[in-house]
Amino acid sequence: MDQRQKELAARIAGRRGAVRGPFRVWLHSPEMCERAESLGAFARFDCSLPKHLRELTLLMAARNWDAQYSWNAHVHQAIEAGIPEAAVKAIAEKREAVFEEPADHAFYQFCREILEEHFVTDATFAVALEHFGAKGLVDTIGALGNFTMLGMCLNTFQVDLQADKKPPFPDIRGYGRVADAADRTSS
Repeated sequence: MDQRQKELAARIAGRRGAVRGPFRVWLHSPEMCERAESLGAFARFDCSLPKHLRELTLLMAARNWDAQYSWNAHVHQAIEAGIPEAAVKAIAEKREAVFEEPADHAFYQFCREILEEHFVTDATFAVALEHFGAKGLVDTIGALGNFTMLGMCLNTFQVDLQADKKPPFPDIRGYGRVADAADRTSS
């Protein structure tokens, strides 16, 4: 590493405990790394969303991109922050997740629509806006964008599948999609 990369690596390790996952890739472009780390830190730690919804955003983007590293790194944090285990399992299996709290349901629906449909219905937007305000929705889109970029990086550069962990998604093995249920059970 050159001096700039060493400085960034030290700063990342100081904030996050180590340089791992996507940062090992992003350090190849120090300018990109610095900006991605800054946006990621905002999305994870400083945006206006409560912690459990920040973690839900990360899981939903991770599943949308089949980013196993992100999922494995955050699934327990999401549950500890208050995301119901049944909802986490439903997201992993690409089923509809159920949330008892109206705000959590509105948030999930908003994120699901933008990730899956690329648009949000007027009705979903209105409910989410009522719960989170414009700032909260802007922060949500920023977080989803950041975690989407993260998933793309992890998959493209095949970052740390963590061989000691069970694959989190029933339709993904390694860095590819399995063809059918028979393939999933034999893996």
